[in-house]
Amino acid sequence: MLTISPAKVAHVIIRARKFDADVPGSGQGRELRAFIANLNEDEQAALTAVMWIGRETFDASELDEATETARAEATVPTEDYLMGIPMLADYLEDGLNALGISLEEAEEDIYPSV
Repeated sequence: MLTISPAKVAHVIIRARKFDADVPGSGQGRELRAFIANLNEDEQAALTAVMWIGRETFDASELDEATETARAEATVPTEDYLMGIPMLADYLEDGLNALGISLEEAEEDIYPSV
C-alpha cells in the first residue's frame, strides 16, 4: 500500500522539474528540500520506494518491500538522498505509472479544475 498521496508525489515531481530547469540560487532547491523534509517518515520511505520502482530497482509488486528497505537503509536525510538522484522527476513519474497511477490524475488533486 502506498503510504504517500499521489498528489504529494506529483508535487515533488513538479518541484524537481523546476529545480532541474532553474538557475542555481533561485530558491527552487530550498523549496523542494523543505517539502521532502516536512514529509513524515512513512511518506519519505514511500517516496523513495516510488523512485526505486521507477528506476527499476524494485518491481511495482514489491512496493511494500521497497518501502521497508527505504526505511531500514536510510542513512542520510531523505531530501539529500533524493535530490542527489539525476532524473528524480522522471523516476518518480515512471514509478507512479508502474503502480497504475497517472501523473495527470495526481496533479488534478493539486490543481483542481474550477
